[in-house]
Amino acid sequence: MSRTVLITGATGTVSTALIEALEGADAGLRALVRDESRAGGLSERGVEVFAGDLDDARSLPPAFEGVRDVWLLTPNGPRAPENSMNAVWAARQAGVERVVRLSVVGAAHDAPNRSGRLHALSDQELERWGMRWTILRPHWFMQNLLNEAGDIAATGTFSLNLAAARIGMIDVRDIAECAARVLLDDPDRHHGETYTLTGPRSLTFDEVAEQLGLALGRSVTYLPVGDDAKRKTLLGYGVPVWIVDMLEEYAQAYASGWGDFTTDTVAGLLGRPPRDIADFARDHAAAFTSAFTSAGGGK
Repeated sequence: MSRTVLITGATGTVSTALIEALEGADAGLRALVRDESRAGGLSERGVEVFAGDLDDARSLPPAFEGVRDVWLLTPNGPRAPENSMNAVWAARQAGVERVVRLSVVGAAHDAPNRSGRLHALSDQELERWGMRWTILRPHWFMQNLLNEAGDIAATGTFSLNLAAARIGMIDVRDIAECAARVLLDDPDRHHGETYTLTGPRSLTFDEVAEQLGLALGRSVTYLPVGDDAKRKTLLGYGVPVWIVDMLEEYAQAYASGWGDFTTDTVAGLLGRPPRDIADFARDHAAAFTSAFTSAGGGK
């Protein structure tokens, strides 16, 4: 019997990839969106669309009614634990059987960044609600590099405040396929598991630049900058101060070596190695060849 899966954050990077990974599976897909006018493409793909806002608990019950599985992705922000709480409460009230939650790498009460500490609160709350649960903690997204596509196309350079950090970065498509695997398996198989997802190797951004250059057929150079310079750039783009502060905390942690590790979890779930940076660069080469490319990345 087909299960109904509710996808939150349905128009974001990871959830969009998850919907693609679930297409054709024996599961009914339902999307929770804040603005139905931005979700026309979902309806055309056979996804049932419900309007609701994780900020507003009263808006959620209709979307959760009749759902067996929830993919829980909350926006980055100071209200993330409240958003997760509202969703978990709605799921419990609706009789949802399983919640698969997207957390963050290194989520812990003593994480060196506020995002990790906030996610730890939500992870712990989900673990104690009595439903079946699985938590995914992915490493730095390769798709974050799409935010640098305009600079790379225009100048052949990109600047990040990550110094010589080495990071076990992962392709979002692998995160989505791992989530799909969990959601399609029997609810008991992954109950109580927390999976840290990484790519196949830990990389510096000089190595990333080299792989992008090989895919594009021209030189690409990584130019490390200080926190103040990156902060000014992000604020100039209108990024909220809270997000800028959070990204700076991550950058400082990564620069200290905090992200220099990999796991074999993706291979264990999917039966194949995770995508390499060379795969990402080749598959997204077109995005780095137009100075007018739209930036992507993030949840």
